[in-house]
Amino acid sequence: MSVSEIQLYQILKAKIGDKEAEELVSCVKSEVNKEFETKKDTLAIKVDLANMKSEIIKWMFILWIGQITITLGIIFAFINK
Repeated sequence: MSVSEIQLYQILKAKIGDKEAEELVSCVKSEVNKEFETKKDTLAIKVDLANMKSEIIKWMFILWIGQITITLGIIFAFINK
């Protein structure tokens, strides 16, 4: 048990009894762990999305430069004829 769990247990033990306090602390701990896992997964998804977004932007610029180069090449080819 961590310090906060022990403190919660001690407070609840005085009010509702030993076994009930232990069960309530276990319940709270499991809910906190579930919430932590959910938040951790959400954060991991956001990091993945940020990485994908930067990759998409990089490839967009590469394709734009390619399109501009091809377009200018075609224009210069028509001008020189």
